[in-house]
Amino acid sequence: MPTLANYTQFDGRYWDTAAIRNALDYQGVKAPHTGEPYTEAMLLGISGGIAFGYFTFHYDGYDPQVNLLTRNTFDPMDTIFTRMGIAREVLQTTSADKYRKNLITALEDGYAPIASPDMWSLPYNAMPMDEGMWGGLPLVIFGYETEKGEAYISDRSFKPLTVSTDDLDKAMGRVKKDKHSLMLLEHPDNSRLQTAVRQGIQDCIQLMTEKPPRGSAKSFGLKGLQQWADMLKKDVKGSWSREYPTGRPLLSVLISSYTFLSPAFGKTMKAERDVYADFLDEAATVLSLPELENVAIRYRMAGDKWDALLCALLPDDVPLLKKAREYIDMKAEYFIEKGNDGVEMMWECDNKLNALKTSAETDFPMTDTEISNLREELYQHVISVREAEEDAVMALKQVMA
Repeated sequence: MPTLANYTQFDGRYWDTAAIRNALDYQGVKAPHTGEPYTEAMLLGISGGIAFGYFTFHYDGYDPQVNLLTRNTFDPMDTIFTRMGIAREVLQTTSADKYRKNLITALEDGYAPIASPDMWSLPYNAMPMDEGMWGGLPLVIFGYETEKGEAYISDRSFKPLTVSTDDLDKAMGRVKKDKHSLMLLEHPDNSRLQTAVRQGIQDCIQLMTEKPPRGSAKSFGLKGLQQWADMLKKDVKGSWSREYPTGRPLLSVLISSYTFLSPAFGKTMKAERDVYADFLDEAATVLSLPELENVAIRYRMAGDKWDALLCALLPDDVPLLKKAREYIDMKAEYFIEKGNDGVEMMWECDNKLNALKTSAETDFPMTDTEISNLREELYQHVISVREAEEDAVMALKQVMA
């Protein structure tokens, strides 16, 4: 049974761009401006780049969440494929046997197939199975050994990941829209690179400063950052003071905000502004626009503001919040650095985090005044981030004009 020979591609950190980067690298694709594999930064830029989105979720039986987007999420994979001229074959079937045959044939033909199995069903994610929760995110399958009962996966970790073939098969069949689906990529048309880079930059400018393709304008871009700031500052419907005044609700949204901005969700501690700066440095070469290197400096400065905001969400001076941050960071580090070998410790971190939430129900260690001061400090950090983002995107717009 097939496993790709000499597969060593474990460099990508975020699902969409990581899967494409690793598959293309294994299949020998080189970027024309470097002679090296396409970087994840370049793919991020082409997909539409960085963004911001502010969303809240309150479902019965679940902790409230504040979910924060830091990159363009409007069909980024299809955007990359279209702009780079990457032909792909999508193999999808209702038959589990046919899917296994498709996977084995693809591996035997030397492809690094991309799939989107249910993340809750893959044990290495250390996520408790929940019949009410499901979702597939892209990864690369580089081996499927039926005799051993093992499948091998490249998915955001520096280490190769192993799951049983039964677990992978169940995960591949759980999400209806991605059921048993495999994607095989061909080489990009490198002659399209300049246009792809320009289009990606224009998307970034538009999403940060104009109406989004879908959804409410107040939730995205610079307006989205102002909306978050307003919800921290004001006492109105949807505000933090009304929705998450103290206790478990407040701890839960601090945890979710931090998680969605951090390596726990495939990001950097600088909300990927440092990655986008790397893209702009490459774009400066591709487009022969050295001015983009100066814009990259502005995005790195914005990244520093994001880093400070992350630290303020779960600060050291409140032991409960410090512990929460440490457990989130440790779980992410165990996965990235250790892969399967870190799963037991990942579960331990998750259990400790849940214990903190339980303790917060009856013993939250902050007074109303201290909580008000925390919201004020977060407000100031969000405003600082917004100013840095506006400075960077306006400079980018000026160069591209």
